[in-house]
Amino acid sequence: MTEAAESFKHPNAATISWYDFATRHRASLAAAVILIFPLVMPFTALAVNILIYGLYALGFNLVFGYLGLLSFGHAALFGTGAYLCGIAIVHFGWPWYVAIAAGVGGGLLMALLIGVLAIRTRGIYFAMVTMALSQCVYYLFYQAVDWTGGENGLRGINVRTIDLFGLRIDFINPMIRYYVIAAFVIAAFFVMSRILASPFGAVIEAVRENEMRARASGYDVTVTRLLTFVLSGGFCGLAGALQALHLSIVPIEILHYETSGLVVMVALLGGMGTFFGPMIGAAVFLVLENVVSVWTVHWQLIVGAIFIACVLFFPAGIWGTLIARRRR
Repeated sequence: MTEAAESFKHPNAATISWYDFATRHRASLAAAVILIFPLVMPFTALAVNILIYGLYALGFNLVFGYLGLLSFGHAALFGTGAYLCGIAIVHFGWPWYVAIAAGVGGGLLMALLIGVLAIRTRGIYFAMVTMALSQCVYYLFYQAVDWTGGENGLRGINVRTIDLFGLRIDFINPMIRYYVIAAFVIAAFFVMSRILASPFGAVIEAVRENEMRARASGYDVTVTRLLTFVLSGGFCGLAGALQALHLSIVPIEILHYETSGLVVMVALLGGMGTFFGPMIGAAVFLVLENVVSVWTVHWQLIVGAIFIACVLFFPAGIWGTLIARRRR
């Protein structure tokens, strides 16, 4: 039977076919969009910020959207990855790729430490415990002046060239910097897609939908939550490491609770529990911030009003609402 005949027989067949195709090849579609993204952005630095914060939101969405736990402590994971990457370069002189690995490892380790203490709580208690522990991490890095620079932040993360397979790449060039960072973000999307498509990904969503039934089916809910939180820390740590390389400085504000609140807003705006939602939310938020801040210093008031309107009229987020309407 032809595709047209199949669509005539089932009115929603074309839509379902499109949705299934996008689901099967979601990482490849994300990679294609990322590769052409700087060509449609007003300047490259904005495109890089969207990539980094989109990756940060992608890691957060694994816990918030797919596992169903609201965390207000992800700034600790993001900031730890940034600081450890910066410390590896500034204080130890490690190569850039080892520094990125240190950032990812820092995010994983910090997620493990916070998760062990917080993962047995539920609901608002989990959110408050993660926020409290995140503020403890903020205080520790703030006091470690010799390593982190304290309130002045960690400076001197100067990566001018990247040696890759015998080639010396000019990392100062904005477009080259974008595509180097994009390579890591694309790899992260493929890893995330594989996790969600695996049996473990199905267990994560099963725990979110019905914890008691998942437990009765023989799954260890506590271990599933902890492992998911740790994996989330790895993605956030990578985003933090890329942020350190991009800015050449790690400000102490990266560990503040406002950074945790920002990723919650981005995930809600794009659509929690969706694959493309975090990147779309980061793009919408950062573009609005850059456009509105040119008009007025009170840009947060306007962006906040737009965010409230989106929550009221698009409760599933921009991408989540679009998918729901297309499927209907």
